[in-house]
Amino acid sequence: MRKALVIALLLAPFFAASQEFEFGKISSEDRLFDKNKIDSNANAVFLNEYGTTRFSFDSETGHMRLIHKYHARIKLFNKESFDAANIVVPIYKSGSGNNDQEYISDIRASTFNDQNGELVETEMSNKGIFLEDKSKYLSLNKFTLPNIKENSIIEYQYTIESPYLFNFKTWHFQTSLPKLNSTYVAYIPANYKYNVSLRGFYKLTENKAELSSGCLRIVGKDMDCSMLTYNMKNVPAFVEEDYMTAPSNYKSAIYFELEEVHYLNGSSQKYTKSWKDIDYELTSNREFGAQMKRKDVFKQILPGIIANSADELQKAKAIFDYIKKQIKWNGYTGKYSETSVKEAMEKRNGNVADINFALISALAAADFDVEAVMLSTRDNGTANKLYPIISDFNYVIAKVNIGENSYLLDATEPLLPFGLLPLRCINDQGRVINLKKPSYWIDLKATRRSSVTHSLFGELTNDGKIVGTITSISSGYDALNSRKEIKRYTSVDEYVEKLDERLTYLKIKDFKITNVDSVEHTLIEEYKVEFSIGEPGQEENRFSPFFLNAIRKNPFKLNERNYPVDLGAASEERISISIALPDHFKLKEQPKDLSVGLPNQGGRYLLQTKLLNNNLTVNQQLLFSKAIYTSEEYHYLKEFYNRIIQAQKTDIVLSKAN
Repeated sequence: MRKALVIALLLAPFFAASQEFEFGKISSEDRLFDKNKIDSNANAVFLNEYGTTRFSFDSETGHMRLIHKYHARIKLFNKESFDAANIVVPIYKSGSGNNDQEYISDIRASTFNDQNGELVETEMSNKGIFLEDKSKYLSLNKFTLPNIKENSIIEYQYTIESPYLFNFKTWHFQTSLPKLNSTYVAYIPANYKYNVSLRGFYKLTENKAELSSGCLRIVGKDMDCSMLTYNMKNVPAFVEEDYMTAPSNYKSAIYFELEEVHYLNGSSQKYTKSWKDIDYELTSNREFGAQMKRKDVFKQILPGIIANSADELQKAKAIFDYIKKQIKWNGYTGKYSETSVKEAMEKRNGNVADINFALISALAAADFDVEAVMLSTRDNGTANKLYPIISDFNYVIAKVNIGENSYLLDATEPLLPFGLLPLRCINDQGRVINLKKPSYWIDLKATRRSSVTHSLFGELTNDGKIVGTITSISSGYDALNSRKEIKRYTSVDEYVEKLDERLTYLKIKDFKITNVDSVEHTLIEEYKVEFSIGEPGQEENRFSPFFLNAIRKNPFKLNERNYPVDLGAASEERISISIALPDHFKLKEQPKDLSVGLPNQGGRYLLQTKLLNNNLTVNQQLLFSKAIYTSEEYHYLKEFYNRIIQAQKTDIVLSKAN
């Protein structure tokens, strides 16, 4: 398997010249470029892309800043490509209200169109530039290229000044558009040491290091830099598909993490630290370790919480349920408490860390062996395990050890059962932080299979209607998703009313839903239904037996997928239909029985239809026995779905026997 590459980049020999290109100097090759040379399906393509980042010393403030320059030229082939002319540049800020933020300047943008054999430039006015505040930490600088048409070439450049030296500037070789040429040049002073890594599937075309003399002047002294050039040619577009974690895990990109700085006065400062250093910082931090120790908040109320618990597991579940009900999640993630455990309990509101540190403190007050687990959510990317990068983590949960078993807990979701994490937390590994012991990695996996069983028991009446009861029994993430959907409405009655409106092929006559709030039990939904499959006296009755969760579209459409299929959890769905028929009916047409499996017992789909003693049965099973499938298994999954979709296209036709 060709896995995503994460390596420390070493000096490499010179491969090919990669230089900045002149704005507006568009060649005939650019104008006549044929997309079939790189991607016949492309709506647009980067003809060229070039960026540089270098240090600059501000003598007035005495602070170092980064100057990042970006330049891109893109060819638009059709109307579907016009979105590529809407440019969004994120601008980050500290949120503290001071001037510790990024600034954008020197924006230049033009559109070039062929008119009667001449290339005509339309420059963008500064009036077309807008700034949108997304949060106290992020603004979006937006502009749209003017006068775009099919086969236009757009070109733009800008400069960003940034105080954030730690991450330098990430360069994304791979984006949603294919690129003919992408070059990044980083000028790093000799006294700054960065860990540099390439992520993604594709290798560099060029990777070289040269000496750049006098690239930085500090207090009247010139300093030398390493001039690092990275180039990638003919880069395919990154196509996002269902069942994946953060795209940043798989896109080809260069990342920088500041390791150490040697100052001119002879002192030095390490930024990349050992886990031992990180452990001490976290456990002594007011917003982390101090909040894990707030047992005093729960000492008086704890006896009432666990009063009816028969054993340790029941005690832990009672505490977990109490915190879930007591503190409402405000929607913000984070590994640090925004307020404090005490204040979160009083206000009954808090971020992820507030809630789960309250859970940890309450469990500790009950003398449980409890730890914190830092993690990075699925949409945040995978945490680097080569060296500690605290900024990689954006979430914290609890880990409680009871006897020989350990349970991972997140109290932000009231509808989650004990020991099952939200799907957003199921992402590779987390780092366990103990107040007294060294930290360590732990796998983040779903502890149970997601499961749902749908059954219809009914009968075909003489007037061509099927009358019966549909029962759905779900657990794991299937139950969580159903409970969330039910809770979206003001009442269960409203939920069923809306469900009845959506299910146009049948009518719900009555219902009963059990265990909506009893999350430790399976969710049971029962619906008395009726639907018509024919008219009275009709000789033939036709209907699709795949009206429950039919698979109409294949979620896997790529010719090749270079990243894994991550379902989050193993799953199983069973659908059973049993219909009593009047006398003298026979099966005229039916779906073919099917049994298809994935390699290495990765899953299976079974379909069987039969008529016996006037009873028509259709049984299905769809099983995925793994949570993650490799890129090598992708084409098997794709064909697996194709077979299912084809099988579910056939109706059942019942006819009266002569």
